[in-house]
Amino acid sequence: MKILVCISSVPDTTSKINFTEDNTKFDTNGVQFVINPNDEFGLTRAMWFKEKQGATVHVATVGGPAVEPTMRKALAIGADEGIRVNAEPVDGFFVATQLADVVKNGSYDLVIGGRESIDYNGSMVPGIMASLLDMNFVNTCINLEVEGTNVKAVREIDGGKETLNTSLPLVIGGQKGLVEESDLRIPNMRGIMMARQKKLNVIEPIEATKATEDVKFEKPAPKGAVKLADNVTELIDLLHNEAKVI
Repeated sequence: MKILVCISSVPDTTSKINFTEDNTKFDTNGVQFVINPNDEFGLTRAMWFKEKQGATVHVATVGGPAVEPTMRKALAIGADEGIRVNAEPVDGFFVATQLADVVKNGSYDLVIGGRESIDYNGSMVPGIMASLLDMNFVNTCINLEVEGTNVKAVREIDGGKETLNTSLPLVIGGQKGLVEESDLRIPNMRGIMMARQKKLNVIEPIEATKATEDVKFEKPAPKGAVKLADNVTELIDLLHNEAKVI
């Protein structure tokens, strides 16, 4: 089985976020980038398939040279080979088009992406890829078993879970549940050294349409001052007359 894990390089949640050019551009200065958490769950599951079933695991991303440390981390975790499409990820449709081309050229059986990235939360790339590739698609996937070409997947739905039987080739949008946080892998020194010798192929993008455009970014409004009530009567008065929630 040949697996492609789609990786997105996203800001660490502890980073301070700012915008430039009249709040139209994201300011990357001083920002620490990491593997998108949903993608990392998928990568860890792919490593399980590699170890248990002898699968080949490649990772791919769309981005400039700045994303290569994130890709090297994925290789240090255990991926066999990396592919970087040398283009700025301007929107979800553009990214999906580039990654779909990588899948076509690589003849992958299983494509694992995160259900969404934690920067833009678009939740669109895996679904668009599946449509472009005419592959089966399971989103919000929290468990995945593969036997030959037969697949059993569990996905999260409103109020519960849904179990599906499908087949390869398949695209999934994964999340926590594919593995648990305690199963995520920290690269060890041997993995880091081996990652330096693994292929990180840089390819040029194909022509693709940018379907959306960011007009402006806006930070959440700052939280107001906190008022402390000394007794229940005062609390009820504040909730009724100031907060107007009762």
